[in-house]
Amino acid sequence: MRAAWRAADIRAAEEALIPTLPAGTLMQRAAAGLARRCASVLAGRGGVYGARVLLLVGAGNNGGDALYAGARLAARGAAVSALLITPDRAHAEGLAALRAAGGATIAGLPAVADLVVDGILGSGARGPLRGAAVDVVENLDGVRATDGGRPTVVAVDVPSGVNVNTGQVEGPAVRADVTVTFGCLKPALVVGAAVAHAGHVDVVDIGLPWLAVRPAAWVPELSDIQRWWPSLAPTSDKYNRGVVGLATGSAAFPGAALMSVAGALAGPTGMVRYAGQVTDDVVRAHPSVIPTRRVAEAGRVQAWVCGCGLGTDRHAAEELRAVLGAPVPAVIDADALTLLGHGDLNSWLRRREAPTVVTPHDREFARLAGDQPGPDRLAAATELAAQLGVTVLLKGDRTLVATPEGTVWANPTGTPALATAGTGDVLAGLLGSLLAAGLPADRAAVAAAFVHGLAGRTAADRLGGEHAPVTAPDVAAALPAVIASFG
Repeated sequence: MRAAWRAADIRAAEEALIPTLPAGTLMQRAAAGLARRCASVLAGRGGVYGARVLLLVGAGNNGGDALYAGARLAARGAAVSALLITPDRAHAEGLAALRAAGGATIAGLPAVADLVVDGILGSGARGPLRGAAVDVVENLDGVRATDGGRPTVVAVDVPSGVNVNTGQVEGPAVRADVTVTFGCLKPALVVGAAVAHAGHVDVVDIGLPWLAVRPAAWVPELSDIQRWWPSLAPTSDKYNRGVVGLATGSAAFPGAALMSVAGALAGPTGMVRYAGQVTDDVVRAHPSVIPTRRVAEAGRVQAWVCGCGLGTDRHAAEELRAVLGAPVPAVIDADALTLLGHGDLNSWLRRREAPTVVTPHDREFARLAGDQPGPDRLAAATELAAQLGVTVLLKGDRTLVATPEGTVWANPTGTPALATAGTGDVLAGLLGSLLAAGLPADRAAVAAAFVHGLAGRTAADRLGGEHAPVTAPDVAAALPAVIASFG
């Protein structure tokens, strides 16, 4: 797994490291890594020699990184030009190095560039772009490569114009193809609208020591999910693999029951019990499911999923109360989240001792917290988890999982293909299956979100690409192959 740290924590680590090194060492390490990545980009466009490189240079160290990297590229035969956003504040030594290597400064955006290096603002920046930087970024689309196409844009540390700590994009911002970040990931590279501006992210090792403070977010990798995923043993049977119960669906929303059950069946448990109003539909589609009409009649389970298409009437409230009163882990989703805002159900949630995962999107989050997450989704998810004493799975382009203890995970597999009705029901069922199989609430939520994202991507690929019309049944159908690929 990887981790992302906030800017102040990274800056403190750098300030502790700098006195132990020869002057300028960290900047030279950063510039060397940046130049290496730029050279690899140019290798795909005909090579470094003769390539036209544009540096967008802001004040301070971020601009210095770009200038020193530009000097290395100029020494290899690239035609490097630097556009200084604030000429009187440009990094003097870096500018001298660029000129000594044959690079030059220019007064405005050129018509042609094969590679654009965004060194306007770095991780220490505060607020949106201002002044001349706004004009440069807004007119960058007018620059063309020598082959007539779009130049490749490489951001230095983070794309200029994004909020480093929250991932918010408040105004014009550079949209990079590649971001070369130094030392470790930053929150803007793993959460929020800024992720779409970062492109492919490369982390350059500059010798930064392990940060002792808690990361802003952990980022799971496939190896983590494979390691956590419950596996079959020779002694496995349908009971010791776990039994998951689903209180989902209604006469008005029968599909929610079908999708949540499909998600649960794809998970690692050995049996699925369904308690709800559409038992005939569920059994017709999934004959292995054990049906009953009510939670109280379902028999023993190791985890419950409640809320997908359940409705918000008295019957739904009674079923949610029964789930909240059960001494087993529970996933509370969709309509059940709405019900938590009424009567005594919220107090039932707070009294629960068994692990609980709530799975809101932004509007459902507002029903629980009183307001939508806002620009700092990491902080919002953490605060709600601590307030309710539950694990929060905050859905979004980069779904977050926050624990009551303050640990946050940012899921890297999200895809717009999942922005369609019913996919959240599939996720809830899969998550319930993982809880019933014995995974801790945070790992179950992280693993479910990760695999659900992969299934969304797989479904889109099967149907022709990322813009294919993916439906919830497509996502559910893709889950078994994704999970089987774990080996």
